[in-house]
Amino acid sequence: MKNVEIFTDGACSGNPGPGGWGAILRYNGNEKELSGGAADTTNNRMEMTAVLQALTALKEACNVTLYSDSQYVCNALKLGWAKKWKANNWMRNKKEPALNPDLWEKLLEQYDRHNVTVVWVKGHAGHPENERCDRLAVEQAKKYA
Repeated sequence: MKNVEIFTDGACSGNPGPGGWGAILRYNGNEKELSGGAADTTNNRMEMTAVLQALTALKEACNVTLYSDSQYVCNALKLGWAKKWKANNWMRNKKEPALNPDLWEKLLEQYDRHNVTVVWVKGHAGHPENERCDRLAVEQAKKYA
C-alpha cells in the first residue's frame, strides 16, 4: 500500500455561518491541495469535510497519516467514538444524539477503506501544513460570507 500524508483544517465565520475546508495530500514528494466551502455550516462540519474529501480523493486503499487540529475529529476516529455512536443508532448516550451523523457515516466508510493513523496537531501554532490548510479554508469561507 502507498504511504500518504494528509493535512486538513476547517474554518467557520460564525458557528454556524459561512465555512471552508482545506486539505493537502502528500505522496512520494508530490502534493495536491483540495478545498471547498458552504454558506451555512459549522466548524466541526468543515473539519470533517476536509478529512472526508481528502480520503475520498485517494483512488486506492493506502496507509494514511492524517494530521488535524480538530480534537473532535481526532478523538472520534482514534478513540472509536464515531463507531460507537453509529452502533448506538447515532446516539452519544441514552439522551443525546450524535451530531453530524450524515458526515460521520460517509467519513467512517472512507476511514475503513484505508489504514489510517490519526495525529492531532495544535492549530495556529506554526505547523506549516496546518497553516496552509487554514489559509485554504479561510479563503473558501470568504466566498460564502
